[in-house]
Amino acid sequence: MSDELQELKDKDGNLLSPQLSNDVKNYLIDIDGTICDDIPNEEPHRMITAELYPDALEILNKWYDDGHIITFFTSRTENHREITEAWLDKFGFKYHGMLMGKPRGGNYHWIDNHLVKATRFKGKFTDLIVAQKDIEVFKD
Repeated sequence: MSDELQELKDKDGNLLSPQLSNDVKNYLIDIDGTICDDIPNEEPHRMITAELYPDALEILNKWYDDGHIITFFTSRTENHREITEAWLDKFGFKYHGMLMGKPRGGNYHWIDNHLVKATRFKGKFTDLIVAQKDIEVFKD
């Protein structure tokens, strides 16, 4: 992954945070209700038997094979890491990492100094298309 990062500098030559090339996407993917049944943290015994959304496996592994970075970003806690990795491995998901402890409750508003694109999952994974939508932005 690190060899895909491009070095950036400001006008004075100081290093900035590196950036991926435009042809590599850095996918952050939720787990519960996105790639499998929606299982709350309060019922971890259900996590290992969660039903897979087959189209998620197919598309995410395709994106991985196409050279994109796949990181699962989940509200599951560190206590759920082992069972989550076992479930992902059982179905053959290809991924680079997993970030635990995403805030719960939805209604996310991500503010970052890097370009962020968000796609709300509505029941089926497919290849992504370009569409024009209204978004909230900072006032100039």
